[in-house]
Amino acid sequence: MPRDLHPRLLRGFVATAETLHFGRAAERLHVAQQALSRDVRTLERLLGDALFTRTTRCVELTAAGHGLLPRARRLLALHDEILAGAGHRPLLLDLNSDVTGPDLTSDRLLQRARAAWPEGEILARFHGGLAAAAGELLAHRLDVSFGRFAGLAAGARSQLAQRPVRLERVSVMMAAGHPLAGRPVLRVAELAGHPVDVCAGNPATTEWADLGLRLLHEHGLTPAPPRVPPVGVDETARYLARHGDPMLTTAGGPVLPGSVNVPLVEPVPLSLVSLVHRPDLRHPGLTALLAAAAELGAREEWLRRPAGGWLPAPDAALLASWTTRRAAE
Repeated sequence: MPRDLHPRLLRGFVATAETLHFGRAAERLHVAQQALSRDVRTLERLLGDALFTRTTRCVELTAAGHGLLPRARRLLALHDEILAGAGHRPLLLDLNSDVTGPDLTSDRLLQRARAAWPEGEILARFHGGLAAAAGELLAHRLDVSFGRFAGLAAGARSQLAQRPVRLERVSVMMAAGHPLAGRPVLRVAELAGHPVDVCAGNPATTEWADLGLRLLHEHGLTPAPPRVPPVGVDETARYLARHGDPMLTTAGGPVLPGSVNVPLVEPVPLSLVSLVHRPDLRHPGLTALLAAAAELGAREEWLRRPAGGWLPAPDAALLASWTTRRAAE
């Protein structure tokens, strides 16, 4: 039976061989450590030989690993040379929504990446949420998306790479006539007695609904019933006016006609937004986006957790793991 050798397996092997550390190699490749370990084991089974010796204290190349390393580097260099000579197709980027806002993370990164890669093309798509975009990413109909990676199903997370980009502050959007609408900020406890719409009826944003339900449950608040989600600015404004429930959103998001966007405090709820892509994606558009995330994140402290900030436990663990790997490099 013919055996195919995917370049992803060789990239994982080379990164691990060069760092002798699965965590640092996974960070270099923007993949989960579990996915990298699985790829290395797959390559070892394919070749019929162990490539690393692993102990609790160190990782070392075996004789077979030393022999493979220069050949793997040559093959990957040829692979990249062929792709570079063929030119680059447009990068397909999901912005989650066709509604813009004053400080939306995805909008700002797209603008910066386009400026840094003017010779290329990044095409925006709008799938409405990371849960919907994940399926498109895995089907190779989309290249990059943004959203709450920790809220995806475990199966999707294991097949995708992510880089934490920003801790976004959570707010509520409501019709201007709502009793809570006139305040500059709103304490979370003040939502008591007001069911909160977490978009539980939208299958495209299950990762966001999960965050909302966790927030409400931990603070003794009530979710609004699941409803068919609106699409677009005008429909969302009508939806808010008709149903009257505050809708969970982000502080940098849009302000719709006839509505207000009020930040939440005490605590400050946060959503960890990641840049998400397939582990094997090699594209100058992705490089430009990652560079933009690093630049803006460092300058504006996008990943600094504010005092009194609330973050779901899975998101806190994801951020801590990523921060630890970065510090170890």
